[in-house]
Amino acid sequence: MSARTPSWPLVALFTAGYLPPYLLPTAVGRLGSGLDLTATQAGAVGSALLLGSATAGLLFAARVERAGPRTLARTGLALAAAGYGAAALTTCVPAVVAGVVAGGLGSGAATTVAATRIAAEKDPHRTSTLGLLTVSALAAAVYLAVPRLGPGHGTPLAAIALTALGAWPLTARLPGPARDVTAGHTRAPLPHRRSGLVLAAAMVCWSLAQNCLWGVSSRIGLEQAHLGEAALGAVLAAALGAGLIGVLAAGALGSRLGRAVPVGAGTVLIAGCIALTASATGPLSFTAGEIAWNTLYPVVLSYLIGLAASLDPRGRWAVLIGSASSLGTAAGPLTGSVLAAQAGFAGMGLVLGAGLLLIAVPMTAVALHAGGRPLLPGAVRRRGGHPAALVAAHTGTPSGAVPEVGAQEQPVVEIPVDGAAVPVQDAYGTAGPRQPGPP
Repeated sequence: MSARTPSWPLVALFTAGYLPPYLLPTAVGRLGSGLDLTATQAGAVGSALLLGSATAGLLFAARVERAGPRTLARTGLALAAAGYGAAALTTCVPAVVAGVVAGGLGSGAATTVAATRIAAEKDPHRTSTLGLLTVSALAAAVYLAVPRLGPGHGTPLAAIALTALGAWPLTARLPGPARDVTAGHTRAPLPHRRSGLVLAAAMVCWSLAQNCLWGVSSRIGLEQAHLGEAALGAVLAAALGAGLIGVLAAGALGSRLGRAVPVGAGTVLIAGCIALTASATGPLSFTAGEIAWNTLYPVVLSYLIGLAASLDPRGRWAVLIGSASSLGTAAGPLTGSVLAAQAGFAGMGLVLGAGLLLIAVPMTAVALHAGGRPLLPGAVRRRGGHPAALVAAHTGTPSGAVPEVGAQEQPVVEIPVDGAAVPVQDAYGTAGPRQPGPP
């Protein structure tokens, strides 16, 4: 990204693209109650929304620069506003489904632009952390406001549409289509192919587990923990507020622990939180599980976003891995509803927790193997990611640029040498005392 392009347009796009998954519990719950759908049918509609978002990511992953970030972002935001807005204003189920799918495509396009441009920044972790902070705060406000705005499925969908409209003016600073994109540059092979594929496959399962629980959280709170709708909205808002603390902690922590520890240990802790939340039978245990889970989830997600961005500075892995994550997210509501119907909420939590423990291993391995994005031009990097260049004292180096803790890489200065010194013949002789000769 050009240094003249500020981060706040990317934060706005990130927020508009990520808000639908954050509002998934209330959206799915109100689709069921407002349109007289079964829990499985409402979950399928939520999955269709997120599937549209994942499809957009797969379609536009390698086309952002050619189409132009500004053009693609505005098209996506317009489609999101129109799709979600139309779905909010009608009670015809086919029209609602068509609207949320179109809105999902628009949200996915906005997320694709944001992911691509964030990956090109010097500090992708900082920008993604700001985006997570913003979307968590906005979602918490919506959860507090929705119960006071009356019943019906339209309120959360309208909130998503209005967010897309609000992000539109902020895209003016994004660049237009690139004029110097050559065929060879476009077809450049993906770096870290094996690590990227492993991380993409793991992210499908990781996001699936998160959204299996998130998609049925409203049902767990209402049916098993015996909360009212207003109390449930307050709990979910508090959980997202705790997520703000988690995001701030991730931003403060930065690269001090690397990426492997937050990704691996964080995923293990999330597995325990999911099992606790799914087995909750009262307000206290449900609230504790939701708050703990939502505190950890954005922390791990921010490091996963940074890890994906570090695999390719052009952002292709960030978009592809993000789209893989969206596929898991899309299958979450329907899979969670089916698991809950077959094994109960507690059984669903145990299955999801065990799955997270399994995928924590390859995700940690990728974080250990991929030592971050390549160092600055001219630097030498060892296998472990440590630069063999001169290192200065603590100067606040962006975590995405150099995978070192508290150190900044300095440019290597080449000193020209006229030529190698050639010894004069007879300057050196055999060992032993020399015979005196004429001066």
